[in-house]
Amino acid sequence: MHDYPPIADHGLVGDLQTAALIAADGTVDWWCTPRFDSPSVFASLLDSDRGGFCRLAADLGDDVTVRQLYLPDTAVLITRFMAPSGVGEVADFMPPVTTPSPVARHRLIRIVRVVRGSMPFELICRPRFDYGRAPHTLTRHDDGSVLFRGPGTDLHLQATDQVALHPDGTDVSARFTLRAGERAAVLLTAESGEPGALSGRPGGTPLSVDMAGSELEACTAFWLDWLRASRYRGRWHEMVTRSAITLKLLTYAPTGAPIAAATMGLPEQIGGERNWDYRYTWVRDASLSVRALTGLGFVTEADAFRRWLRDRLDAGGTASGEPLQIMYRVDGEPHLTEEVLDHFEGYRRSAPVRAGNAAADQIQLDIYGEAAYALAEADDIGAVRGWHAFARVIDWLTDHWDRPDEGIWETRGGRQDFTYSRLMTWVAFDRAVTLATRHSRPGDIDRWRAARDAVLRQLIDCGWNEKRKAFVQHYDTDVLDASLLLMPKVGFLTPTDPDWLTTLDAMDGELVSDSLVYRYDPAASPDGLRGSEGTFNLCSFLYVEALARAGRLTQARYAFSKMLTYANHVGLFAEEIGPSGEQLGNFPQAFTHLALIDAALALDEELDRAAGRPG
Repeated sequence: MHDYPPIADHGLVGDLQTAALIAADGTVDWWCTPRFDSPSVFASLLDSDRGGFCRLAADLGDDVTVRQLYLPDTAVLITRFMAPSGVGEVADFMPPVTTPSPVARHRLIRIVRVVRGSMPFELICRPRFDYGRAPHTLTRHDDGSVLFRGPGTDLHLQATDQVALHPDGTDVSARFTLRAGERAAVLLTAESGEPGALSGRPGGTPLSVDMAGSELEACTAFWLDWLRASRYRGRWHEMVTRSAITLKLLTYAPTGAPIAAATMGLPEQIGGERNWDYRYTWVRDASLSVRALTGLGFVTEADAFRRWLRDRLDAGGTASGEPLQIMYRVDGEPHLTEEVLDHFEGYRRSAPVRAGNAAADQIQLDIYGEAAYALAEADDIGAVRGWHAFARVIDWLTDHWDRPDEGIWETRGGRQDFTYSRLMTWVAFDRAVTLATRHSRPGDIDRWRAARDAVLRQLIDCGWNEKRKAFVQHYDTDVLDASLLLMPKVGFLTPTDPDWLTTLDAMDGELVSDSLVYRYDPAASPDGLRGSEGTFNLCSFLYVEALARAGRLTQARYAFSKMLTYANHVGLFAEEIGPSGEQLGNFPQAFTHLALIDAALALDEELDRAAGRPG
């Protein structure tokens, strides 16, 4: 039985269509294939007994120290094992799939080497297909490789000569010892397809150490070449670069659609019920993600997502009558039926474990603002097809903006007139007017401008709470909400506006705990769910950016520095921080990393301005 590591005790590897989490002890305990949102092959992160895993580690019991790091500026993960007898390493990576269309075959390569002395290693491979619900068969081939066959998915396990694979029922193990200078390699190849269409063997040249080494060199070269597009030359190069690589790893290359996180079902509170599936593309998260990447210079990714988004706009609406759904699968499929996996106990018994996401059917009016916010950066929004689809949505929004909705936090406690939702409808109208003027495109600009101004007046009249001297969560409450930290960022008011500064002060007194920021107070604003949650990393970094833009640079820099101490050992963040500084929620989370990038860019710019240097 495999114990549960801390949520953040992992590194992420991926091939731009799927991704795997590898714990600091060398265990692959999360991998869904052939896409991010496919059923799992390894999921011991959600059930240590039923989920399945593949462990490759030093076989020395407790007499070993383990450290994990990324090969600098790459997505190659190195796990180091240090003991009195020697020092060994496992390099884990997935060769990037750069084809423009989805592929059925995905590879996870694990290279073992000893750099000092000698070291025994153990390999245990226990796949569990379809979230641990489906049985599989095991076949051993003449070349020593094995085939795990599940429903619609094959998993091939190959190893070099130094590693003799030993089937045991439906699992495989191996034990081997390497000495200084020696290497071995293990290859996991997942191949998906219709029954009868699978090859039954991985094919090609037999695995060798040299072949694995060549694949490692190619993977390293891919990431170093990709990073050349970055314009970032600021103070926090390592963290910003790691966040950019993470956002890239969480983007489905065939469509350009970023997912919110690599996992599902990880709890926002241990033992709680806020255990959602984040392996989908939220219009909001993705729009802000590509804005962050654009700020660094990665325009190719931004253009790909905007094409994906324009296709959603052009699709003609959803079954509910809304032009956009709040989230989609990475291929644009809108159906995300939520089910509970009752056979999984959940991470540290945090049930229920949910696959799919029922929030897809919610109404969240802010998404039209975030969509416009992303599209407004692109010159090609002026193209005829893209413009007509966008203009139709804005026309629709002029008649439908003044409605209660579920809000950015996807509460399940009933619809409200959320201030943030109104703010982002203002953004949608404002950017539509700007785009139409910039590109000389047809549109009912006078009507859009009138709607924009009506939203602004309503926000001032209803979203402002005179007693609190602050903008509040929704029109019928005096509760604060950290999503409103985006107010100056989107241009609704300036970062030094007196009304904004008193709002920021109110948040500082109520939502901020030693630089960590809560989304809102669930006790004061019930969200329909049991339990509590930690501070929200997105909001903590938005807070840093707001402080920087408001000229509170000392406070901003200190808050940013403290936030960076909550990153895991390889620079990754989950969704939230718990009471003891532990990371909670799905991991790693795109929202957090995009906000880190934006906060760093804002701090760099404001610090340079204060020092009299050109930005």
